Amino acid sequence: MTVGEFKILESIIVVAFFSLIKFISNVAIRKATEKFNYQESRIKIIKKIFNLLVFLSIISILLIIWGVDQSKFILFLSSFLTILGVAFFAQWSILSNVTSTLILFFNHHVKIGDVIAVAEKDSEIVGRISDIGLFFVHIETNDNKQISIPSNLFIQKAIKKDLPNLNNN
Repeated sequence: MTVGEFKILESIIVVAFFSLIKFISNVAIRKATEKFNYQESRIKIIKKIFNLLVFLSIISILLIIWGVDQSKFILFLSSFLTILGVAFFAQWSILSNVTSTLILFFNHHVKIGDVIAVAEKDSEIVGRISDIGLFFVHIETNDNKQISIPSNLFIQKAIKKDLPNLNNN
C-alpha cells in the first residue's frame, strides 16, 4: 500500500468515525427531544452547534493526516484561538449565552409554551415562553409585550412554573 493510498484510507476512516459520532449525537438529541418535548427550533440550534464542532474536528484531523506540519498547524491553531479568546473576552456574553442555551436545552425544567414567573429585583415578570433562541429567552406577557432575557441571566433567575394560563390564551 502506498503512502497516498494509506492517507486516503485514514481519511475515509476519520470521516466514517465522525459520521458515526454525528449520528449518535443526533439520536441522543432526538431522545432528549422526545423525553422533554422540546420544540423544533430548539433542536435546530443544538444540531447546528454539534455539526460545527464535528466539522471543525474533521478538518483538523484531515489536515494532520495530509501532512500539514504539526508545529505550524499548532501555531496557527493557538494564534486563532488566542484571537478568538480576545474576541470572546470583549464579547463574553456571546459565549456565555450560547453555553447557557445548551444548559437550558438539556437541564432546565422550562420549555416553549410554559407560563412562568421570573423573579426580578423589585417585581416579577409573568408570561409565556414564546421562544428560546441561541442568545435570548423571549417571554410574552399578559398584555402582549415581548420581553427578551439573555440566556445567561435567565438560568440565574428564580423561575416559578406551572402557573395558571394567561388571560389571552
